[in-house]
Amino acid sequence: MGAVRKVASYLGLGGAEQYDESYDYEDEVEGEDWQSASERAAKRWHAMNEPSRIVMLTPMKYNDAPVIGQHFREGQTVIMDVSGMSTAEATRMVDFVAGLAYGCEGRIERIAEKVFLLAPAEVEITNG
Repeated sequence: MGAVRKVASYLGLGGAEQYDESYDYEDEVEGEDWQSASERAAKRWHAMNEPSRIVMLTPMKYNDAPVIGQHFREGQTVIMDVSGMSTAEATRMVDFVAGLAYGCEGRIERIAEKVFLLAPAEVEITNG
């Protein structure tokens, strides 16, 4: 019995219908078409035949944020140098790209003072 029908039956708003067969929810969850969000994003953002690209950007003001977002959403790894920005704008920019990385299931790493690496979900970052 569905949740709505159970509530309706409890409140006395309708008769409860009985079903001969129960519904198996596991078939939907564990089907062959199920993929994690990062796998779906990797397929959407990155064609297998294209070489990986790393884009280096030096934004001068916060209004340059859409350019960074566009490159990152296209599946490109972005190195962002905010050393030319004021501290307030640099902080705001880093907050923006951190949210962008989180929302797109990517990663952000600080690689130097005021230099950050934005990596899509399919890119592995190792420290060595």
